[in-house]
Amino acid sequence: MSRTLHLAEQLISRPSVTPDDGGCQQILGERLAKLGFTLETIESGPADFRVTNLWARRTASTPGAKTIAFAGHTDVVPTGPLEQWTSHPFTPTHRDGLLYGRGACDMKTSLAAFVVAIEEFLVATPDPHLSLALLLTSDEEGPGVDGTVIVCNTLAARGEVVDYCIVGEPTSVERCGDMIKNGRRGTMSGKLTVHGVQGHIAYPHLAKNPVHAFAPALAELVAINTSGGWDAGNAHFQPTSWQISNFHSGTGASNVIPGSAVIDFNFRFSTESTPESLQQKVHAVLDAHGLDYKLAWTVGGLPFLTQPAELVRAVQDAIRDETGIATELSTSGGTSDARFIAKICKQVIELGPVNANIHKIDEHIAVDAIEPLKNIYRRTLEKLEMAARS
Repeated sequence: MSRTLHLAEQLISRPSVTPDDGGCQQILGERLAKLGFTLETIESGPADFRVTNLWARRTASTPGAKTIAFAGHTDVVPTGPLEQWTSHPFTPTHRDGLLYGRGACDMKTSLAAFVVAIEEFLVATPDPHLSLALLLTSDEEGPGVDGTVIVCNTLAARGEVVDYCIVGEPTSVERCGDMIKNGRRGTMSGKLTVHGVQGHIAYPHLAKNPVHAFAPALAELVAINTSGGWDAGNAHFQPTSWQISNFHSGTGASNVIPGSAVIDFNFRFSTESTPESLQQKVHAVLDAHGLDYKLAWTVGGLPFLTQPAELVRAVQDAIRDETGIATELSTSGGTSDARFIAKICKQVIELGPVNANIHKIDEHIAVDAIEPLKNIYRRTLEKLEMAARS
């Protein structure tokens, strides 16, 4: 059994449903400490939702050395009904060349590959010209307010610099390394309350139906969305999208006109828009229809883009050397903790396993994809080290 596979199995066997770390950071920290890393645990959040974060750093002896960080999360999503799993989600199990267990793809295998790649790199290069770091959180699958963002704010406050960062999110589509994320769209949610007047459904003239009042505005917002009217996107990002996620109204009775309607919606937006520009467009539509409303906004993250430079080139070359694949750069998909890291690090990419079964029952990863992933991470370190010495 490879060292990477063994470590991945150790991590999968630790139940760590968000925000619980399950002791994973201790396992990884002990291995890093043996390599000369300084470990710092940063806890955050209320007592009933305590988040554990680990910042591990090994500073190079070379003056002015650049820092590359690996980042990821030890928490996993809930298992779902245990009886639907073929084997226990926290018992690593092999079947037909696949490793099963919650977190196998998202993202405990990536964490194992990070650490073993660093170990192998330091065996071959005991005094590198690169400073190395690892940022781990147990709040990526949760609210995301006490995890990576807290660590990044702490680093920024004390002036610590991160030059490159690889986040181990599962980005591959069919084969390990066929796609990496060099950016992500922004996310912004709105909670819209449209006020009406509750009344008996037989006497509509004595009431005001908020659903009916909102319907013309809804049609206009949908028309903007389907026509690409928020923005047209650009070479790196698809057009901004607006979607309703929930629509609540009524008392449950069939003879009562509701007094209010609550609509939850979300924007996934490109760099062609800003939170302010999108908010202005929505308010303009609502105001034009004379609605009595309240609207609360939450910006979950701004879009970011890492232009091809040292990190992207090193990762592309590492993937090509290991797999023969010419990887695709993409900004598709949801958000990740890279949105926080991008505020303190100009070059951030995401690279990890195939993502087809993440968050599903019987989550798994192909065993023969584990060593190539570790090798890609190690080769990336080697290429950045060569650049640092040139």
